[in-house]
Amino acid sequence: MRKLKLSLLIIGLFFSLFTSTSLVAQTNVLDGVYVKEHTPERKVIPYTYLREADVQWSKRIWRRIDLREKKNHPLYFPIEKINNRKSIVQVILDGVLNDGTITAYDGNDDEFKKPLTKSEVQGLLAGKIDTQYVDDPENPGNLIPKVINNPFKPESIKKMDIKEDWFFDKQRSVLDVRIIGISCLQDVLEEDGVSVRGQKTLFWIYFPEARYVFANAEVFNRKNDAERRSYEDIFWKRDFSSYVRKEANVYDRFISDYKTGMDALLEAERVKEDIFNYEHDMWEY
Repeated sequence: MRKLKLSLLIIGLFFSLFTSTSLVAQTNVLDGVYVKEHTPERKVIPYTYLREADVQWSKRIWRRIDLREKKNHPLYFPIEKINNRKSIVQVILDGVLNDGTITAYDGNDDEFKKPLTKSEVQGLLAGKIDTQYVDDPENPGNLIPKVINNPFKPESIKKMDIKEDWFFDKQRSVLDVRIIGISCLQDVLEEDGVSVRGQKTLFWIYFPEARYVFANAEVFNRKNDAERRSYEDIFWKRDFSSYVRKEANVYDRFISDYKTGMDALLEAERVKEDIFNYEHDMWEY
């Protein structure tokens, strides 16, 4: 009798061990042929040390990135997280609201003087409440109001602004650029809820602080799945499309304040060409 009980106990232990091993094998499935370690463990490349005395020339520029442009699709997609990839807006929101690794600043001031609390950012992202009239199930043909809460969606942010400084470092004899801040813009709709009236700045983030988060956020590469880049690479290599909205000026005005239509586009190109010509004129051929 004792031998029978011992045999049953051994069989039960083997069965439980086999079952637990099978469950672990089912839950720890590797979606791929290797474990990705390169991007999650990347370190931020520090900026080259710069002295004020070495800056021979400098120009502050404000740019706008339209995430709907094909060049910028790696920044906008995926709309929902897939395979550890997130859109840049979702990365920023996770850093601000969940991880606390990114500080949000007031959207009306791009000098990063007023940091926002987590509750203040959540208030900016609060969903919009609309009222629609639907059929009354008890009295067909009659319309009754129904309150609908439309939650905030990261994909609703389709544009971003960049504040950057271009400068000539005479110590290294190079024209360089460093991004200072990035802001997220949300569409402001008309009363019909469809037509876009303009954009409003939700908040600014300090780019040198956000670099540590961007360096570990994977970005899709159209040509090679094995060579995934990070958002830090996108900005470091200037692999995005944008247009100039403002250059530092005595009136502190945007291009749209004194130019419209085609003239505004030509003025933006003029600003870009002036930066290019400054570096070009530094050398003799």
